[in-house]
Amino acid sequence: MPIETMSTEIARSRYNRIAPVYDLMEGIIEIAGYSKWRELLWSRVEGACILEIGIGTGKNFPYYPAHAEVTAIDFSEKMLERAKDRAERQKIKVQLQWMDVQHLEFKNNTFDTVVASFVFCSVPDPIRGLKEVERVCKPKGKVVLLEHVLSANRILAWLMNVANPMVVRIMGANINRRTVENVATSGLMIEQVTDLGAGIFKLLEARKKLLSP
Repeated sequence: MPIETMSTEIARSRYNRIAPVYDLMEGIIEIAGYSKWRELLWSRVEGACILEIGIGTGKNFPYYPAHAEVTAIDFSEKMLERAKDRAERQKIKVQLQWMDVQHLEFKNNTFDTVVASFVFCSVPDPIRGLKEVERVCKPKGKVVLLEHVLSANRILAWLMNVANPMVVRIMGANINRRTVENVATSGLMIEQVTDLGAGIFKLLEARKKLLSP
């Protein structure tokens, strides 16, 4: 997995650093809302061949469809180690791989659905990552993302922009990304955007276009 840029290396190092306490850091918000949103996210996947981007510590394991063959990746070795431990404890059938979404090592048109939760806030070049997602998704395949985005409210957006450098330093995630626009720019066809709360949390459903004949 090539790490080509300093920004990617910095992001990877941050997640390696916080991996041991990551679940503790997000414990309250997981209970307050993230867990029900994860269930909603996974209820929208299609097909049997699924790729999860940014597995983290494996928080989505309880929601994996019983019939699916899931491949899951992360660019943080330490996060991946914790996901592996959780998969073994919970007896989850998943193929875990160390990989960067900006450089996916899968063939074109491989997966029925690509899914991610709170990932593209952390990818240094999100459009490049989304183009890779589009590439490995099958024609008419689905992409489902759970993300937080920059608020449309001007005052709240200003506060998010001001706070963003500190949040990135502590958590590794940008809170001011325009992920809906980034998905459209990547070439994916957006089908539905569901507001989950405060105009910040979104469920994005998109689809890869048919290949030209």
